Amino acid sequence: METIKYLVVLGDGMADYPVPQLNGKTPLQVSQKPAMDRLASLGELGTVKTVPTGLPPGSDVANLSVMGYDPHIYYTGRSPLEAVSMGIDLKPTDVAFRCNLVTLSDAPFYHDKTMIDYSSDEISTAESKVLMADIAKSLNTATFSFYPGISYRHLMVWHGGPVNCQLTPPHDISDRPITSHLPKGDGEAQLLGLMEQSINILKNHPINQARIQKGLRPATSIWLWGQGKKPALKSFTEKYQLQGSVISAVDLAKGLGLCAGLKVINVPGATGNVHTNFRGKAEAALNAFKAGQDFIYLHFEAPDEAGHRGEIENKILSIERINSEALEFLLKEMPRVTEDFKIMLLPDHPTPLTLKTHVSDPVPFVIYRYSNQETSRRCRNFDEETAKQSGLYIEDGFTLMDRFINGQY
Repeated sequence: METIKYLVVLGDGMADYPVPQLNGKTPLQVSQKPAMDRLASLGELGTVKTVPTGLPPGSDVANLSVMGYDPHIYYTGRSPLEAVSMGIDLKPTDVAFRCNLVTLSDAPFYHDKTMIDYSSDEISTAESKVLMADIAKSLNTATFSFYPGISYRHLMVWHGGPVNCQLTPPHDISDRPITSHLPKGDGEAQLLGLMEQSINILKNHPINQARIQKGLRPATSIWLWGQGKKPALKSFTEKYQLQGSVISAVDLAKGLGLCAGLKVINVPGATGNVHTNFRGKAEAALNAFKAGQDFIYLHFEAPDEAGHRGEIENKILSIERINSEALEFLLKEMPRVTEDFKIMLLPDHPTPLTLKTHVSDPVPFVIYRYSNQETSRRCRNFDEETAKQSGLYIEDGFTLMDRFINGQY
């Protein structure tokens, strides 16, 4: 029986809108990415709607869809996935919340502040660990528990907490007043109270004072959002009869993999930004295939981070580094590991530089099979417009994984 290896290469937030500074082109259109373009030329190119109508265009919804799970059935919120990745044992009554360390303006009243930076200048994990330890020391109770994560991404668990509250992702309101985006609904007073209390804990913290001295933005507040309870996903192995792993720098993708029964491979130097260890992640994927894995979900966060920050050059650089340091390497080395393999390349959602947040527009995808590469040669670029012109459109994004694994291409 023929054995095929399956590799998903996901550039988080890689898709975009035309950018005026790029003469009306997108980062994908201007990037130098010959390996991606090769897949588009030799594979099945199209667009897919990864975010179903009525659901928020977050990486949680979109990656759930890409991995083959219908978000309308399985989506319970972002933070429970991150909690699973962090090794936090959520009870059925626990509600997890993402807890960002953010930089707010120094207006005297909390309601009057502006979201200056959702990531506190991409604060380091070492610095944030100290800050979160002091947050936990001051705010942990029998009801609330705070946990340190990576960089600006942390977690709070409300034991017996509500899920029917309206909370806004901080990256959705960059450079905007927060007054109309404060917690609303069940538990709004308690959540806002925790956020307001964090101001006094962080205001004169030595870590923040040192950051200011270095010209870096301080972490001035926590920001709570993305609440939900632990999801119950059908095993990926049961769905597709494949043994696999997830490789990512972010707890969201790792937690999704763990909930689906996949293994998680941690790579030294994987940061989630443009300085991540692109080659190391690709080598980890190759080694996993060599060790007998059938399926690898290789997730790169860097384009999304650049999109949220409005950094045109870094978004282009992220795409080019995924291409040169990961995809080119894997295309060269995979034939030495297996006689046949398939690659699916796509973003999970667009993160337009002009908006600095996610949108739910369809994204380009390509499915490439090594043994089919001589059957349909053409010259195509991997970008939003070329994919749209192909005429292939997948409305239900969660069906794309079935097409990738069980399709004829």
